[in-house]
Amino acid sequence: MDVLALYGLLVLTTLPPLIPNSALLVSVGVLASRGDLFLPLILLIVGGSALLGDLLMYLAARRFGEPVRSWMRRNPRRRALLEWTSHHIQRYGLPFVIAVRFLPSGRIAGALASGVLRYPLRKYVLGAAIAEATWATYSVGLGYVGSATTGRPLYAAGIGFGVSCAVAAVGATIQWAARRRTLRERPEERGEGESGGTPKEGDEGRGEGWGGRASAAAPAGLSVGALTVQT
Repeated sequence: MDVLALYGLLVLTTLPPLIPNSALLVSVGVLASRGDLFLPLILLIVGGSALLGDLLMYLAARRFGEPVRSWMRRNPRRRALLEWTSHHIQRYGLPFVIAVRFLPSGRIAGALASGVLRYPLRKYVLGAAIAEATWATYSVGLGYVGSATTGRPLYAAGIGFGVSCAVAAVGATIQWAARRRTLRERPEERGEGESGGTPKEGDEGRGEGWGGRASAAAPAGLSVGALTVQT
C-alpha cells in the first residue's frame, strides 16, 4: 500500500468514533519499527484526527443540546451511560474528561456529555488532547515496542491486539462496577430526601437530569443533573 494512502486510511478510521482500528494501529507501529513509516508523523496523524473527531462531537452536542438529549432518551442504556458520564464530569472535571476516553463507548459519551453540559471549551480541548495523545502513543507503541523486542511482526501484532483487548476488558469492568455502585447509592439518597431531612447544601435549584427541565432558579443557564452552567 502506498504510504500516503496508508496515512489517509489512518485518518478515515480514527476521525469517526465507531470504527475499530486497534489492529491497524498496532500494524503501523510494527511498520514504523522496521523503518517503513515515520513514527512521529504516525502519532501526530492518529492523535490529531482523533482529537478533531472529539471536538466535532463536542461542538455538535453544545450547539444542538436539545436534539442530543432527545436522542439520548430513546434508549435506556444510552441514557444511563450519558447520565453516569455527566455526573462524573461534574464531580471530577478535567481528570475524568481524560479518563473516560479509555472506557467502552467513553469517547462518544465523554464528548457528548461535555457538549450538552457546556463544559468549558478550553478545558475540554486540553483534556481530550491529553487523552488522545496518550491513546495514540499506547496503541501505536504496542506494535512498535513488540516488533522491536521480538523481531517478529506477527508476534508483535498478536501481542498488541491481545493487550488492547485486555485493557478494554478492564475498562469495561471498572465502568460496570462504578455504575452498579451509583445505582445502589440512588435509592439511599431518595430515601433520605423522602424522610423530610434537611436539604443538603447545593440541592436547591437542582435540575431534573438529562430528560428534565431546567430549574427555575438557574439564571439563563443550562441545568443538567446537579450542575448549572452559565451560557
